[in-house]
Amino acid sequence: MTALTLGCAYVVDLLCGDPEWLPHPVRLIGRLTASGEALARPGRGSVRRDLLTGTALSAVVVGLTVASTIVMIAATRWLHPSLGFMTDVIMAWTALATGSLLTEARQVLRALDDDDLVRARQRLARIVGRDTETLPEAEISRALIETLAESTCDGIVAPICYLAVGGLPAALAYKAINTLDSMIGHREPPYTYFGRCAARLDDVANFIPARLAAGAIVLAATVTGGHAAGALRVWWRDHNQHDSPNAGHPEAAMAGALGVTLGGLNIYDGVPQQKPLLGAGAGRATRDSARRACRIVLVASIISGTVAVIVWAFASGR
Repeated sequence: MTALTLGCAYVVDLLCGDPEWLPHPVRLIGRLTASGEALARPGRGSVRRDLLTGTALSAVVVGLTVASTIVMIAATRWLHPSLGFMTDVIMAWTALATGSLLTEARQVLRALDDDDLVRARQRLARIVGRDTETLPEAEISRALIETLAESTCDGIVAPICYLAVGGLPAALAYKAINTLDSMIGHREPPYTYFGRCAARLDDVANFIPARLAAGAIVLAATVTGGHAAGALRVWWRDHNQHDSPNAGHPEAAMAGALGVTLGGLNIYDGVPQQKPLLGAGAGRATRDSARRACRIVLVASIISGTVAVIVWAFASGR
């Protein structure tokens, strides 16, 4: 992985997002995970069995992802250097998510601007895990801001970090871990023990990127006219309130940057869950604050991508 490859992939992602026609590694990883889960049948045996099968599935999915990535890189470079470069750019492009994230977020905002709550809920459901069928505008805006903040880490900063540090194998391994966590890394049955390995892997993989993402949000707030001091204050004060060891960092920073309160009551598959408040005492989320969150995410992404390319260029000399 060169600085040129990373830079090209970043620009393509920013401009094009994730076209539906492009085969995406995450979809393949998701199918592999679903097939493994169906074979393992979690929750139907002992705790030990669930722990072992869940750990084995995580190892197989990550291992196959890394192995297939290495083989594809080697094969395309052997065929022709230009083909190898193009393949590297395309695969790195699929690991990044700035373009697609902001495209989806703007679709939600466009529906809100048209006073079409039904369409806004439907668009929001494409990028969040909570139930959206009955959400009012304020809750749609809050959900959108929360997913923008969290995705600043797992869709932007983390992939950039892993591309810069370990190239495509590391970045695709991260995407495999992130996909495993989103599919099976839950605390509720039948995934309580089956998904424990995936959840712990995700915690480790996001430990540094989550904190870098929060820092990028603070810097972006300075550039976009947000509350940089508030972002720092709420980040420091509230990051440990979140039930995730990592997600609280970018979400708390975003809450402070926008001057809104995040967290509260969410419903997942019909089951209410009370999430800790981040930025408690501030105002409620609005479509305007969600629009400002989009600007912050864009600038945070540009900062992250630019720094990564420059550092990698100086470090590698190419």
